[in-house]
Amino acid sequence: MILRVTFLILLLTANFSDAQTRLPDITQDGITIRETWITLPDGVRLAASLFVPADSSPDARLPVLLEYLPYRKDESRSNRFGLFSYFVKQGYVVARVDMRGTGTSEGMLIEYEYTDQEQEDGEIVIDWLSKQPWSNGNVGMFGVSWGAFNSIQMAMRNPPALKAILAHQGTDDIYRDDVHFMDGMMHVDSYEVGVDIANVLPRPPDYLIDDAYFTERFDTKPWMMIFKNQQHDGPFWNRASLDTDYSRIKIPTFVMGGWYDGYRDSVPRMLENLSAPVKGLIGPWAHTWPNDPYPMPGIEWRREAVRWFDHWLKGEDTGVMDEPRFAVYVRNWHPPGVVETAPGFWRWEDGWPVKRTKHTPMYPQDNHTLSATPAENPSAHKLRYVPTVGVEAGGNVSWWGDFPYDQRGTDAYSLAYDSAPLDKDTEILGFPRAVLNVSADAPAANWFVRVSDISPDGTVTQVAGGGLKSAHRDSAEKPVALVPGEEFTLEYDLHFTSWIFPRGHRIRIAINNAMWPMIWPTPYPMTTTTRIGGRNASHVTLPIIPPKDSSENLSKDSSAHDDGPEFAAIVPSPSLPGYEALPVADTTVSGYAEVKSIERNPLTATTVIRMPGDDGSVYPWATIYYSEDLTHEVNDNTPALASALGKASYRIVQGERELTLSCDLVWRSDAKFFHYEYARRLHENGELLREKTWTDKIPRNHH
Repeated sequence: MILRVTFLILLLTANFSDAQTRLPDITQDGITIRETWITLPDGVRLAASLFVPADSSPDARLPVLLEYLPYRKDESRSNRFGLFSYFVKQGYVVARVDMRGTGTSEGMLIEYEYTDQEQEDGEIVIDWLSKQPWSNGNVGMFGVSWGAFNSIQMAMRNPPALKAILAHQGTDDIYRDDVHFMDGMMHVDSYEVGVDIANVLPRPPDYLIDDAYFTERFDTKPWMMIFKNQQHDGPFWNRASLDTDYSRIKIPTFVMGGWYDGYRDSVPRMLENLSAPVKGLIGPWAHTWPNDPYPMPGIEWRREAVRWFDHWLKGEDTGVMDEPRFAVYVRNWHPPGVVETAPGFWRWEDGWPVKRTKHTPMYPQDNHTLSATPAENPSAHKLRYVPTVGVEAGGNVSWWGDFPYDQRGTDAYSLAYDSAPLDKDTEILGFPRAVLNVSADAPAANWFVRVSDISPDGTVTQVAGGGLKSAHRDSAEKPVALVPGEEFTLEYDLHFTSWIFPRGHRIRIAINNAMWPMIWPTPYPMTTTTRIGGRNASHVTLPIIPPKDSSENLSKDSSAHDDGPEFAAIVPSPSLPGYEALPVADTTVSGYAEVKSIERNPLTATTVIRMPGDDGSVYPWATIYYSEDLTHEVNDNTPALASALGKASYRIVQGERELTLSCDLVWRSDAKFFHYEYARRLHENGELLREKTWTDKIPRNHH
């Protein structure tokens, strides 16, 4: 109640033409949050929250952990208080800094994600943190998602005070793995709709609307418009992608991921390729922190992070570097769809790759079975392209993560090949690799390969998947159209996976040309051909992990090491008074847009998919409501004419004042172009204050 009254006084007395109102410093549960500015060389001030031990002595010199994001630290204050409290109580200062032009920070909104400007500012921030009187001079950086991305990117710059990083659910390859081009193919995501309107929210807690606000935020070019003009790999993406040169990181790196998250591939790649000290961990989670897991089981990852940072920032021998380098959660079978708990067990591995892996090819046969040897006589299996196929395999914002549905709907429109029932439990861990000899009677096509588990009752759980654009068969930087009717070979890795196929289950490999709505449809009606058997036969190689002993069934005792990692119990996260989440509608889960309706009209061959979402939070100074809706539509007979319509809005209520920022996106295609139409609007108490629109006509460069 005291916090709420304090903020009401602040808001009532604020002069909206004067300097930005700041949140008050507070102390709660032995932790003090101090608000400060970090001034950059050009005079722009970045807003920072410092979470410090309340009982710290004046002469204490503590290491600092940095989380550096555009995601509005003030509205995240309570959430981050809960997350950071663990580190503060272990003798750290944690700094949460809003990037230039975002949240409470000053300046022009960063031009797009992961710019040089963002990283140059980050170097100043790290240096500033290292030179404060309460700092011991050692800075660590950590984060999830964007915070993982830029932890990796800042480590690539090796600023002197940055001694170690921990990156959870980030990537070393932003072209193939990020949300704009999935596997190098066009992808239209609810994030792209929502982030553009979130970027232009005014600065809290007063949400001042003035000329500077319009210049620096509201009128800036939408990021989606920029990214969709960069349709192939190259310098634009390589500027912030580690995979072009792993030697750029010279500091200790701890990389984490989750099996139900789309960024997991970076964990083994960085384990394999970094020469700096490195550890990896991958568990059974979607896009979330493991101390607040979805699905279960979670772990107290912060204890592992403290051991890591204590070693590198405090010089303490915590034993963290004496353990095997890779902790992996091995997944047991579960049915398709959402699960609350992902069954499996933890195991240590010495690193990556796992040396005992048996790379085992599985060859499709003419009778749609799988065999360890290719068919002697080649045959051609044809498949009509159905653009609206794929929602069961990747229909949500899944990025080859989340929880795919039962695959039978997608498999019905795929070339599917099944093994005989397995005579023993069979584990895979790694990147399955697809080699396909294919052709198409059109100049462009995408190919998707999925590996699934067929249980005795017929349900099909997707285990791994991945896709490749035909134009990228030789190079993602220099695409080349295919020649209709001409056979060529596609060879690529599917996404990182772990799975134990139980005895009596069957393995399915399915091949098709659509993964909608995750991947934008290619424009041509067509039939594709996959060559089965003969020399250099099409196949998928599975990374099979043999059991430690000769028993038929794998168990916790058959891991590579006698003992797996033992994690500490999850410590409950405290919260701040005056902050609470509003209940979301029944149509959503935690504010993320999900597929909630699929309307197929067999008379018109049209399918419409809607992905609505809403969210809301109460703060001491305002209540904010968020909603979004993304609708995809495709006709199987005219795949060129696909569309995605997006809406998003923030409604900020402060007493009698109500601000509403909203946007409308129209993304549609024809045979040659993508058409972009975007509108932003700002209303105050129902009155339109500003509206701005953008349009673009973008050539379909092999998409």
